[in-house]
Amino acid sequence: MLDVKDVVTAYGKIEALKGVSLSVEPGSITCLLGPNGAGKTTLMYTIAGILRPRRGSVRFGGDELVGQSADRVVNRGIALVPENRLVFPQMSVTENLAAGAYLRHDHGEIASDLEKLFARFPALKERRSQPAGTLSGGEQQMLAVARALMSRPKLLMMDEPSMGLAPLVVEEIFRIVGELNRDGITIFMVEQNAHMALKVAHKFFLMEQGKVTFAGAPGEVAQDEVIRRAYLGSAKAT
Repeated sequence: MLDVKDVVTAYGKIEALKGVSLSVEPGSITCLLGPNGAGKTTLMYTIAGILRPRRGSVRFGGDELVGQSADRVVNRGIALVPENRLVFPQMSVTENLAAGAYLRHDHGEIASDLEKLFARFPALKERRSQPAGTLSGGEQQMLAVARALMSRPKLLMMDEPSMGLAPLVVEEIFRIVGELNRDGITIFMVEQNAHMALKVAHKFFLMEQGKVTFAGAPGEVAQDEVIRRAYLGSAKAT
């Protein structure tokens, strides 16, 4: 579904992505691990059309995305749940969700999708008229996910969905991730909580210093000594 090839993205003279290549299969949950500053968010923004790469290719369903505006990327079927949620704090829950459908014109279907999301996220329904800034961190994360779903994406990108959340809320977020995937949405997520990601993801990539240094299935992740030390809390048994 998504094929990133030899992508270089820079901030001035500093290359944040140094020839990144990876792929996301349709119907899968793919997880990108990596330390802070590795370039993970830069990759997400490059795919989403927010940043333009210096060179390389980003193909989605066979179509080239490089050079497309962010709204065109959304229209192609990609939605991003950004790091730190970035909900509109002064707007109500309902207004935030409506913002997720700003490129759509099928108003009857938008209303139907809104009610379906309130059924999926009961806490949001209870707070539909509240300003988003008054919600808890977990509720804001659910709102950010729901807002992205209002664009009816084929690929949902999630940047650190568990960041700053209590353990029980993290479990709920990952339950929702699995549920969305079973409903047919392909998911590409950046996540530091490797233990939780191992429960749901089908494939993993590791990014370090702007390069992909590992690609493998969950079983291979658990056997990789570097990943075990950095993300799973133990070294490979000898």
